[in-house]
Amino acid sequence: MGYDGTDYSGWAMQPGRRTVCGVLTDALSTVLRRPVALTVAGRTDAGVHAIGQVAHADLPADADTAWVVRRLARLLPPDVRVRAVTQVPDAFDARFSALRRHYRYRVATAAHGAEPLRARDTLSWPHPVDLDAVNAASAGLLGEHDFAAFCKRREGATTVRALQRLSWTRGPDGVVVAEVSADAFCHSMVRSLVGALLDVGRGRRAVDWPAGLLQRTERASDVAVAPAHGLTLVAVDYPPDDELAVRAEVTRRVRVPDAGTA
Repeated sequence: MGYDGTDYSGWAMQPGRRTVCGVLTDALSTVLRRPVALTVAGRTDAGVHAIGQVAHADLPADADTAWVVRRLARLLPPDVRVRAVTQVPDAFDARFSALRRHYRYRVATAAHGAEPLRARDTLSWPHPVDLDAVNAASAGLLGEHDFAAFCKRREGATTVRALQRLSWTRGPDGVVVAEVSADAFCHSMVRSLVGALLDVGRGRRAVDWPAGLLQRTERASDVAVAPAHGLTLVAVDYPPDDELAVRAEVTRRVRVPDAGTA
């Protein structure tokens, strides 16, 4: 599933607000002529996009999945597309069965800003980005840590995450791209990481500053949250079918930092 998140208040349903889940739930319920509840792999924030989002719902056993896709194409607005509907094992859970999520953040550093056709998914950043510096700083954040300094805390939710990839490259068009992968992300974590690293890239912060923030147990007020529109959820990974139930059970456990990682 993909969507342009510009005109949405995020994925999750909110009374009186246009959300991706709300639009998709309404369309599915109309197609199937029955109420539908969706569980999503990653609840993206307001303004964040997706090209590889995954959600699951209970559909009638005899539902023609190809027909559902065609009907949704007619009912959904043009900024939300469902590419495929696939039957999955009963043990599949879009959220808890996921092994990791992959995000991409795009930054245009040219003086003229982002190209018009990419302005909705690319941050215009009129500053240099030192790729050596941001990649060195990113390396210090990899692994399982308590990312409390980079998260908007939610009551009862852990901020321990396993960051598996955080790398920066510059494309042929000059756009700087951050690729970020983890088992899961807490609220605003990716955009906070990007915001902190952009400050390193422009020389406002030392290379070791972001990793030093891992010692904090509360949200760091000196970390800038990068704008939402530069961020896109690009893929979600799942284990083989016979490992889905075990993965979901592991994910549901509350994670705590390993000894020595406080």
